[in-house]
Amino acid sequence: MKIKVVEGNLLTQPVEVIVNAWNRNFIPWWLLLPQGVSGAIKKQAGFAPFRELSRQGILPVGGAVITGAGRLPYKAIIHVAGINAFWLATRFSVQQSVRSAMDLVNQHGFASVALPLIGAGTGGFSEARVLALIQEVLQSITSEAAVTIVKFSASQ
Repeated sequence: MKIKVVEGNLLTQPVEVIVNAWNRNFIPWWLLLPQGVSGAIKKQAGFAPFRELSRQGILPVGGAVITGAGRLPYKAIIHVAGINAFWLATRFSVQQSVRSAMDLVNQHGFASVALPLIGAGTGGFSEARVLALIQEVLQSITSEAAVTIVKFSASQ
């Protein structure tokens, strides 16, 4: 698997599918004011992916589901439950989210995926900690997909 780390915007990456750092899906999406990755996706993709996501039910911590991409140019969006019921990330939630997302990437045969720093920001982990956790778990996964880990930068 080819892995690269870039600074930039998740929504401008030249990949087939992106990953949305989401919650466990037990609060209706329309009651939330999505921030960070989810807020940017909602703003650009529209409501369709989130309506589709709401029909998936409650996700286990670290679980993942796939939806359409709405108005975004991707084949799909993979939504991961990267935070627990207390809105905090853990080593398990971050690494299981990456495993679950990569399982869907492999099952659907996507050639490329972009991951945000799941659990940074709202989840309470530092970017450096999340990056290390993601890189560690990716080393144990077999995939033909190219993986881009995106460190958000407003200037990119």
